Amino acid sequence: MKNNDKYWLAFASIECIGSKFIQTLFEHFGDIEKAWSVKRSDINILGARFKNMADEFFSLRDKTSPDECLEYINNKNIKYITFEDENYPELLKQISNPPMVLFYKGDLSDCNLERTLAVVGSRRASESAKVNLRKLLLGFKNTDVVIVSGMAEGIDTVAHKSALEAGVKTIAVLGGGFDHIFPKSNVKLFNEIIDGHGAVLTEYWPTFQPMPFRFPVRNRIVSGLSKGTLVAEAALRSGALITANLTLEQNRELMCMPGVISNPNTEGIFKLLKNGAALITNTDDILDQFGWKIERAADNNSFDNQNLNDSEKLVLEEIKLNSLSFDELILKTNLNINDLMLILTQLEIKGLIQQTDGNKYLIR
Repeated sequence: MKNNDKYWLAFASIECIGSKFIQTLFEHFGDIEKAWSVKRSDINILGARFKNMADEFFSLRDKTSPDECLEYINNKNIKYITFEDENYPELLKQISNPPMVLFYKGDLSDCNLERTLAVVGSRRASESAKVNLRKLLLGFKNTDVVIVSGMAEGIDTVAHKSALEAGVKTIAVLGGGFDHIFPKSNVKLFNEIIDGHGAVLTEYWPTFQPMPFRFPVRNRIVSGLSKGTLVAEAALRSGALITANLTLEQNRELMCMPGVISNPNTEGIFKLLKNGAALITNTDDILDQFGWKIERAADNNSFDNQNLNDSEKLVLEEIKLNSLSFDELILKTNLNINDLMLILTQLEIKGLIQQTDGNKYLIR
């Protein structure tokens, strides 16, 4: 910890000012303590666009104790990285509006920030998009690729859970402070990530609520931390498309996973593809896009390593094509009910298939 960390934290604790305001002051003075101590008579260095923020800053600065801010964060056991820290992510420093402080839980140092892939998409994702994304991300199994997303419902959640399943690190970027884990349904996922599987981070002070306007702002960090962004499903007006545009502005790779053309959530995907985004249908497409070479560990759960009978192979071949319900499998395999129930149970025990929330079976 550096002596001037408390001033970075003090700035971060003032809700009404943005990172650009802090960055402008810091770059002018070259010292965060001097930036914190700026006089009202010198505030014209910020220009007219920051006038309202400057007024709010001066009204709140005298009520804010840098020492108390530092103590508060330490007592909450929240780690942090400031903009001038040597461990601040290099990719994030390259964007036009980097966060001045990153608060995080978990182990960010264990994540390879040179192998980062952002994954974004619809909160109301189709079942097929979820299944296809999961299969694609499982292709990174036991590698040093890091999956970055926003821990929202839908595609974000699938991205993080697939990373956990594949044994790769994942980084979740929140749209609020750590006092308000959102959505509540992902509290368990939050705890799993910080328990040795990556990190959850945010630029927001712990008490700041996840207000709607903060999520688009958060998206610049998701894309900014990443070598490129994969859009899994997106409507024409969506947060995912905002992130796609940010990816292009940041001069990073933009990729899209195609979907069913009749689904409104794929309209944004096909617009991006028409405008030059890379088409992604499997894991190797992503590796080729980045020029990454990875060595995959042996998969002991692969079909070739299992002693499967003909009926089990038949069921697996059908599920490989698409996730299917029990009744659909009866029709496609012509197996009787008792035999199919036994086969599905055996395949689940062997770790080859799993059942979805929609009571369909898919390949693990």
